Amino acid sequence: MRRLLLALALAMPGAAMAFPDRPITIINPYATGSSTDAVARALAESFTAELGQNVVVTSQSGASGVVGMRALAAAAPDGHTLAYSPLVPLVVQPHLVRNTGLGPEAVAPVCNVTENILGLMVRAESPIRDLQGLVAAARQRPLSYGSPGPNSAPQLGVERIRAAAGGDYTHVPFRGDAASLTEVIAGRLDFAAIVAASGVPMARSGQTRMIAVFSERRHPAFPEVPTAREQGVDALQPSYAALFAPRATPAAVLDRLQAACERAMRTETFARVAANWGVVPDFRPRAELQARMNREYEETGRVLRLLGAQPD
Repeated sequence: MRRLLLALALAMPGAAMAFPDRPITIINPYATGSSTDAVARALAESFTAELGQNVVVTSQSGASGVVGMRALAAAAPDGHTLAYSPLVPLVVQPHLVRNTGLGPEAVAPVCNVTENILGLMVRAESPIRDLQGLVAAARQRPLSYGSPGPNSAPQLGVERIRAAAGGDYTHVPFRGDAASLTEVIAGRLDFAAIVAASGVPMARSGQTRMIAVFSERRHPAFPEVPTAREQGVDALQPSYAALFAPRATPAAVLDRLQAACERAMRTETFARVAANWGVVPDFRPRAELQARMNREYEETGRVLRLLGAQPD
């Protein structure tokens, strides 16, 4: 038995050094065509060159990221299946949906990649010009809004507005930001709560306007748009997106993926995607990401309890 254990221990570093020995899949737990999808594909392009294996992105959307992240959690822990996702399925959904099987310890962090600054967007012709105008309108009549899914971080941002400033808001969940923005442009929704980067193309085409963001800093694609706090509403809702692997993935494999992630974020391809989508790069190593996930999980639970939210 001792010889067997020694042989296994000696074999593990060799197995890690052989990684990867076949194509790698990056799961996108959100809609195709979103900023999450675009960043995942930029990482995949760099990883293909860096790691010497083809890296493909597949979309497994549903339940605000839970479907795709469950698929990751169930995958073989060998580094050949990854996921690029906001933290929502790991730090928000477990508080709101029973038996997700997810949480900050359900998967292995590889690296934080971006801050997904969240924002509120209206159609270009909307009479709502800013956050104070939106709150004033919502105090007069219910305002309908779309988000990228039930219990998503953008929806939680609207709940923070409700708690801080009041108003009546009717939530309509979609799969991804593009669908809700389409409804806003058509006049069937009053506004959309989205990852701000997803709204860049429609804003640049003159179809929509951003009226507020939920970060501590303004979004680089919308430097003229004040944060919620700058507009007098204490509604901070941070959101980050990161690369993950299955929980028991060997440390040596995670280290190689983290190094590849950091190098990918220095490439011209990544810089171009970040600029085109208004994504805010925010590399953090996996240990720091794990600590961030733990903090976000506890803080989200505290806020949801204050709001009286109950798991479905």
